[in-house]
Amino acid sequence: MSSGAMDAYQGLKGCGIGLVASVPCINMRELIDLVRADPQIEHLAVTREEEGVGICAGYHLGGRRAAILMQNSGLGNSINALASLDMLYGIPLLMIISHRGVEGEQVSAQVPMGQLTVPLLEAMGLPCIVPEAGGVEQSIAQAWEEAERRGCPSTVLVRPEVWR
Repeated sequence: MSSGAMDAYQGLKGCGIGLVASVPCINMRELIDLVRADPQIEHLAVTREEEGVGICAGYHLGGRRAAILMQNSGLGNSINALASLDMLYGIPLLMIISHRGVEGEQVSAQVPMGQLTVPLLEAMGLPCIVPEAGGVEQSIAQAWEEAERRGCPSTVLVRPEVWR
C-alpha cells in the first residue's frame, strides 16, 4: 500500500465524505480499493467523469458530502457539468485528480492534457492544490474547506510520484 493512497483515504475520512464516485485510474487503484472496502463510504464506479459530477451534486443536495476521483483527462470530459451545474448552483465538490502526462509519462496521448490541466483549472477559477509526498491528507482537508467556503469544486492534483 502506498502512503499516497493511505493519506488520500485518511483525508477523505477526515472530511466526512460519504460518497466517492470514481473512474478507473492505475495511479489511484489502491485508494479506490480502500474506499470500496469502507462500509462508511458509498462508492460508485462511474463510466464517465461528468456522470460522477452529476451524482455527486445530487448527493450534496441531499445534505451529504461527496468527492470524485479521476484522471486529469477526465477534467476535459467534465468541464460542462462542472460549469453548468456545480459552479452555477454553488455546489461544493472535492475532486482528487491524478495528474497524468507529466515528466516520465509513457503514454504520449496523456501529454497534451497533462500540459493543459492547470491552465484549465485556472481558467475555470477552480482552487487547485498540488501536494508533495506526505502532504496529501492535509491538502484534501484544505481543498474541502475551500469547496465549502466558496461553494464550488475544489481540486487536489496529485502527481504520479506521490502515489508511489
